[in-house]
Amino acid sequence: MSDLEVPLRPKRKKVWVDYFVQFRWILVIFVVLPISFSLYFFTYLGDVKSAWKSYEKRQKEHDENVKKVVKRLKQRNPTKDGLVCTARKPWIAVGMRNVDYKRARHFEVDLSAFRNILDIDKERMIAKVEPLVNMGQISRATVPLNLSLAVVAELDDLTVGGLINGYGIEGSSHLYGLFSDTVVAYEIVLADGQVVRATKDNEYSDLFYAIPWSQGTIGLLVAAEIKLIPIKEYMKVTYKPFIGTLREIGQAYMDSLAPRDGDQDNPEKVPDFVETMIYTPSEAVVMTGRYASKEEAKKKGNVINQIGWWFKPWFYQHAATALKKGEFVEYIPTRDYYHRHTRSLYWEGKLILPLADQWWFRFLLGWMMPPKVSLLKATQGEAIRNYYHEMHVIQDMLVPLYKVPDALDWAHRELEVYPIWLCPHRLFKLPVKTMIYPEPGFELHRRQGDTHYAQMYTDVGLYYAPGPVLRGEVFDGAEAVRRMEKWLLENHGFQALYAVSELNEKDFWRMFDAELYEQCRKKYGAVGTFMTVYYKTKKGRKTEKEVKEAEQAHLETTYAELEQPN
Repeated sequence: MSDLEVPLRPKRKKVWVDYFVQFRWILVIFVVLPISFSLYFFTYLGDVKSAWKSYEKRQKEHDENVKKVVKRLKQRNPTKDGLVCTARKPWIAVGMRNVDYKRARHFEVDLSAFRNILDIDKERMIAKVEPLVNMGQISRATVPLNLSLAVVAELDDLTVGGLINGYGIEGSSHLYGLFSDTVVAYEIVLADGQVVRATKDNEYSDLFYAIPWSQGTIGLLVAAEIKLIPIKEYMKVTYKPFIGTLREIGQAYMDSLAPRDGDQDNPEKVPDFVETMIYTPSEAVVMTGRYASKEEAKKKGNVINQIGWWFKPWFYQHAATALKKGEFVEYIPTRDYYHRHTRSLYWEGKLILPLADQWWFRFLLGWMMPPKVSLLKATQGEAIRNYYHEMHVIQDMLVPLYKVPDALDWAHRELEVYPIWLCPHRLFKLPVKTMIYPEPGFELHRRQGDTHYAQMYTDVGLYYAPGPVLRGEVFDGAEAVRRMEKWLLENHGFQALYAVSELNEKDFWRMFDAELYEQCRKKYGAVGTFMTVYYKTKKGRKTEKEVKEAEQAHLETTYAELEQPN
């Protein structure tokens, strides 16, 4: 079988869940969309109310809320109460992973008040924000000042806390790294109620490096100071169609962000934003963006596309027009560009609401889009949830840039999920080894995109129903995820932790490095207070007894096994 041939599978017999999913759009239109729009509107009013307050008043309220968190933690009796979790309902999380750990007995700490922008410091170029501030809220505050976070994740609803404790990327990550790489300080409430400020060069520097990817299992994040950069009013976007094999598409994508002469830090050669969307095994559109002033954008002959309007074609479909009309350039208002994938949820909106991309739907109801992911999860039962785990793929494969062609071949052969999103990011060589880290010795090879201080990685985003499912064939979603994880382990790749994982504990800690994480959990009293990141992300129901016993076994044996020579 050649690399691009896919295995033949028998047809799958439909069950009642298939029909429920097929007609779920009725529930979404008449229930989920109206409620989503109402929640968006009331959240917006809350943001406006917060913006009217002075930074001094917001900081005072923040300090009072931190004291409440400290008081609540000190009320916990370790011998009687369960492990600490936030009071957020399980369905509110944006990720597809089931929040099953909250089904066990646990001790809740309410962080719902932490949703304010505390300061925009234009001199230090720092934004101080609370963890529930989302990307739409922060861009609404900073873009009018011609400032922005260095990395603005595309979906409005993604929160600062989720992007730090979990995973966050954007088309500018090939310059600045992941979202957590742009943070300069964390304010953390530790297990004993102590409040600390962690930076890369103070006494809590170990904590600073351990927080990203830890899923809130070391301490409770209550504020972050994040790097700001100067920006311009528009993004000049170039759409380049590419026809060829998947390996050739992978190379074209690499060339769009990484000069072959190795001059990776030259702004004349490296664009401000990069992404590629692969629509079929032989068709892709490579997009690059550069900031542009309003004077440049409004010059005669230039095309301005305000894609933020509700009636506009979805961005991924608009980009696909380059496959027919050829390369083109346009100017998009910067904030519209940042959130270009929000209304259609990348391309998941097509599955959720099959008619929502039609012009008449966009014009009549597009202003209510998108449905909140949390409400979509809240309105699905156990059977629907399990169906999506088996028949749907939402995964991010983080792989070294030079292995992108191999990853694309693998994804086609095993999953046949299209479109595919490619977005690069730097993985920095840090003073300590964090949960994710570059390949050892990468700086000696200096492959395309690498520098002496960072290895270039790529997020291969797979978000859709696999080809076999669309054709009505048998598909084992859990087994497909296991094969993906095996491939990642063999190729120094990483799996985003918001997604469904099938990793056992030993393989989880083969993929992610545990040393600094465990040192900080012991040093800062997290053991016995917060569950481990593995058990927080583990698939399936969990009991308090299971989690505590597993944690003890984990502390005693897991790393001894990992440290044994092969």
